[in-house]
Amino acid sequence: MGAFLFCSGAVFAQKAERKNVREGNKLYSSEKFTESEIAYRKSLDVNPRSVEGTYNLGNALYKQKKFPEAAEQYQLLTGQAEKMVETEEGKARLASVFHNLGDISMQSKEYAKSVEAFKQSLRLNPLDDETRYNLALAQKLLENQQNQDQDQNQDQQNEDKKDDQENKDDQQQQDQQQQQQDDKKENKTQQEQQQNEQMSQDNAQQMLDAFLQDEKNTQEKVKKAQAQQQQRRKTDKEW
Repeated sequence: MGAFLFCSGAVFAQKAERKNVREGNKLYSSEKFTESEIAYRKSLDVNPRSVEGTYNLGNALYKQKKFPEAAEQYQLLTGQAEKMVETEEGKARLASVFHNLGDISMQSKEYAKSVEAFKQSLRLNPLDDETRYNLALAQKLLENQQNQDQDQNQDQQNEDKKDDQENKDDQQQQDQQQQQQDDKKENKTQQEQQQNEQMSQDNAQQMLDAFLQDEKNTQEKVKKAQAQQQQRRKTDKEW
């Protein structure tokens, strides 16, 4: 009885899943992508590992330009790649998954990821001309992006070198100005020292001259006094 109930429940769940997928497909065909998303999510509520439900939900999200959410569903399918490639239908779906992942990466300008996704898609479906064209475009955009990054890096390096040179020039100019100031201070100090030495010499000479003059005056006074005394003696004698 337990096995019978389990089988009955599984059959019921499978029917509910199929019913929601069919409803989602009908809405998707009518380009009612939001409504089809709801239906596909209901199918995944019943069977979260449903390849068809996950694949169709990813497509519905992709049509609504909900690219990150769509990529999340597609990534879930890449985890089941070994199982999917066992059938032609699964292989075709997986090729479409990688194609859409390549487109999503193109939208976000992640061209390296886009190139790898398109390559994976072509390995599964080598005859897909649209994927081949998108791969060539992604490779060209990746090359342009890399060249642009190199140019920007070179410009940045040149700018850094220019800044370094300007900083060196500024530092050199500052050093020169500082040296000039130091030289001026040194010259001023030497001049002050020379002036002080000259003043000391001048003062000493003045003091010596004053002393000699005083000495000369004193001698003259002594001579004059002696002469007066001799004159007095002479006068007294004559008298």
